Amino acid sequence: QMQLEESGGGSAQAGGSLRLSCGASASAYAFIMKCMGWFRQAPGKEREGVATIDTFSTTQYADSVKGRFTISRDNGEKTVYLQMNNLKSEDTAMYYCAAAPSCTAGEMSERNFAHWGQGTQVTVSS
Repeated sequence: QMQLEESGGGSAQAGGSLRLSCGASASAYAFIMKCMGWFRQAPGKEREGVATIDTFSTTQYADSVKGRFTISRDNGEKTVYLQMNNLKSEDTAMYYCAAAPSCTAGEMSERNFAHWGQGTQVTVSS
């Protein structure tokens, strides 16, 4: 059973940056083989996929964050990151880290992800 723990959330001004981290309690091999993803849920809205990164570090992003957010992973540290630049008020949400057996190109469906963290709040003020 993989456990995930997010950190790095907080408050930022519009145009600012935050970096989220997600540490996994799993063997290095188990972590390397996982597709890792970041999702977010704003108040009153459904949870949506933000970015995913697969075993080969192939990434995909939601259109709303392309060019502003970067997902990366450090397999040695069993950690996945989300660098968020040029933040906008609409980025305000609870951000969740998740793990899946594999990534699906062109899709970031939460139903594919079996392991979830508790979430970390990001608040962007304009």
